[in-house]
Amino acid sequence: MVVCGDDALAHRIAAELADVYRQDVVLLVPAGSGPDTDGPRVRVRASDRTPPDETALSEAGVHRAQALALLYEDDEVNMRAAFLARRLNPHIRLVLRMYNRNLGRRMAELLDQARGQAEEQDTGYTTHRAGGGRGTGDGHDATTIVLSDADTAAPALAATAVTGTRKIVQADGLLLRAAERAPAERRTGRPGGNEAPPGPVTLALLSSTTHDPAGADGSDRSGRLAPRLLPDDEQVRAAAGHGTVVLEAVSHEPALPARRESRGASPRELLSPRVRWALAGVCCAVAALAVTSWVTTGDHLLHAAYLTLLDLFAIGDPAVGEPTARQVLQILAGLLGLVLLPLLIAGSLEALGAYRSAAALRRPPRGLSGHVVLLGLGRIGTRVLVQLHELGVPVVCVEEDPEARGIAHARTLRVPVVLGDVTQEGVLEAAKIHRARALLALTSADTTNLEAALCARPLNPDLLVALRLYDDDFATTVYRTLRAAHPDALTRSRSVSTLAAPAFATAMMGRQILGAIAVERRVLVFAALDIADQPRLAGRTVAEAFRPGAWRILALDTSTPDPAEDADGRNAPELGGGSRRSAAEPSGLLWDLHPGYVLHPGDRVVVAATRAGLAELLGRAADPAPGRTPPAVAPPPGDRTGRRGPPRADDT
Repeated sequence: MVVCGDDALAHRIAAELADVYRQDVVLLVPAGSGPDTDGPRVRVRASDRTPPDETALSEAGVHRAQALALLYEDDEVNMRAAFLARRLNPHIRLVLRMYNRNLGRRMAELLDQARGQAEEQDTGYTTHRAGGGRGTGDGHDATTIVLSDADTAAPALAATAVTGTRKIVQADGLLLRAAERAPAERRTGRPGGNEAPPGPVTLALLSSTTHDPAGADGSDRSGRLAPRLLPDDEQVRAAAGHGTVVLEAVSHEPALPARRESRGASPRELLSPRVRWALAGVCCAVAALAVTSWVTTGDHLLHAAYLTLLDLFAIGDPAVGEPTARQVLQILAGLLGLVLLPLLIAGSLEALGAYRSAAALRRPPRGLSGHVVLLGLGRIGTRVLVQLHELGVPVVCVEEDPEARGIAHARTLRVPVVLGDVTQEGVLEAAKIHRARALLALTSADTTNLEAALCARPLNPDLLVALRLYDDDFATTVYRTLRAAHPDALTRSRSVSTLAAPAFATAMMGRQILGAIAVERRVLVFAALDIADQPRLAGRTVAEAFRPGAWRILALDTSTPDPAEDADGRNAPELGGGSRRSAAEPSGLLWDLHPGYVLHPGDRVVVAATRAGLAELLGRAADPAPGRTPPAVAPPPGDRTGRRGPPRADDT
């Protein structure tokens, strides 16, 4: 495995491949960056050129490597290196980090076409593999996979800033929804008891408790303070006072209508409230003069209004010889016309300014409150801004660089932006931090994020602060210090590279995960697996296939009928207790599976797993013990879908 990159993500993925997947890795980094990834399986090489030239890639072993990850922050650098690597080794698996989604998709198609032509000229390789992809004759998958660390981490970061927001994973047409429940939301089964009633699948036990709602924000290195991923029922019952992350649903992703972004100034933004009230007062005064003229002169109402308008615009003749009431009304109408002239000028200037500022950055409105202050509009901050906007959360952005990537997105979405250094006095105040609900510090510098948190906490002691911090040990130290200074405040930290690394590492192994959610500073990943590729799971029930702390089957994908099934369902896999799934039954995702459902080679399942658990599943799984026939727990009578039925005496 060869990993090329210029930031923390490359080091994190190299460590993931070495520690979790037990792969030998060559890490190619720019000269002078300094190796901070140590280990017997990781060999660090320095390159003087970015992108690396042919000599650097050859010395890194690209011509004989199984996979190459190009993780530079610049899309153009990754594309140049990908073309060069494909020429050096047409059969290498490429994993590209691309921010531009459309360009990345076209790049993958182009590189795969180039690989296909090279394979057709090489008689030692075939161009077909199971599943419709292209690979080598030995089963090696040489496809091109394009991923974005920003897209992977943005949903988790957005959910961190908004308490109560569901954690959502959307990929490959699947939609998984999970919810974080506070300790107070978990109810006991009986008064004074410790058992929770049956409910949704518990994905994790958090470090937060009823006595310590803030928790420890633990990571993989936190020991007993770390959150427990994929606990079994006994652990859930024993931890009734802890917060949890529970699975709400697994379904096919619905087609969402395209969002129409508002462009330009709205009618309410053309005139300020003061000008609108002044114009309304003038209109009322004109109406009053017209009615008074109608009453005093006896003219028709429309004629009286017409004369009033003539007087207003100084068009009529002087009312010489007219009744006194008519002369007074003419004088008042003239005075009102003098008042109307500056109002018309002011309204015109404001409308012109509103149209000109429609393409400029908005300032935070005066009465704004309950919003999220987003610090940093780079690659990650821009994706998080879009996520929060789609959730309907009010956002105020703070950015020092007026040419940052996300400035254009903020302008398009009409999101207020404060330009300035967050460490300078008055910048956070301009973002209304004292009335905000959360601060998301997502710059690439840990010190800047920490300084922003320290500056914001005195201004709003109840503020929820979420920091982007790379190092787990540093994050733990920061958390404990802030917790000691502000025991009642919520402080969270997330690592973008930790959230994105499982997706890139899995892609280098030839598989793709659906997504990941942050559980404090740990990561829970979701993947779709074919039971045919998992001998250790085939023939087992859902309950037997569950390994606490490693993996858990969440759903059965029935959208594609098993090719081995006949139309009458004679060869359909059993659901347990002898019942079978018919090919004529509605297709979809069954996510509330009965524990006794028996997994068959034709099944495709969605699993939740830890990083180590997923690595074990994607490796060479051991076959079941010879002669062992896993017992099946029969589902409720008449249930042909595998769904969880009502509790029975023999269901344990």
